[in-house]
Amino acid sequence: MSFNPFIAGLLSMGHKLRSVLMASTLFVGFVAAAGAETRPVVLELFTSEGCSSCPPAEVIVNELAQRPNVLPLSFHVDYWDDLGWRDRYSLAAATKRQRMYARTLRRSSVYTPQAVIDGSRDIVGSQRAAVMDAISGHRDGVATSVSATGGTIQIRVGAGSDAATADVLPLGYLREATTSIGRGENSGRTLKESNIVLWLHELGHWSGKPREFEMSLSRLPENVPDIAVLIQSAGQGAILGAVAQPIR
Repeated sequence: MSFNPFIAGLLSMGHKLRSVLMASTLFVGFVAAAGAETRPVVLELFTSEGCSSCPPAEVIVNELAQRPNVLPLSFHVDYWDDLGWRDRYSLAAATKRQRMYARTLRRSSVYTPQAVIDGSRDIVGSQRAAVMDAISGHRDGVATSVSATGGTIQIRVGAGSDAATADVLPLGYLREATTSIGRGENSGRTLKESNIVLWLHELGHWSGKPREFEMSLSRLPENVPDIAVLIQSAGQGAILGAVAQPIR
């Protein structure tokens, strides 16, 4: 059986076209993979020094703070302050953030210790096995960097495939602290705590295109040596990007 030369030519062109399309697809896939950035898992612990159930959760956070692939952040709520011990790290902003999660995660009330993972789910922060399971696995996110030059903090957010608006949220935190508790449910205990959020602020918005932000270092409390930046879907939704960096 013989082939018409014209048909044979078409078949050859079709084969070449398929090869070009396959190569293009592989190239696009490679570029997309190259543009993806591994980000740390973000664990937000809502806690209080006045809560007797919280120290076991804080022990877990102390451990996770040593892992480069996890960014644990301790938010000390203020509604325990009138129950025997005033937490020196309590923030009204932490309570406000937790109550917002109660709405977005459809919880009927707030509780401590509550661990919120990547802004998308919550678990009891003292349940070690559940916490370890929740932070397992690889996370990709939008490229995010933060640096301090002179008296200015620069935040850079790269391109992303999702054009939905996200909030750029810098947080100043204290890497570790030890507190002797004099009253309340933890009276007589000495607590070691890590990555205690002392300041948070909504700096601006990101909608999928590369963008740079600046803020004065003087806006942070003087006792804040580290800064984290969260890129979080608007309405306090899923975490899209995260980075942490010493600034002092």
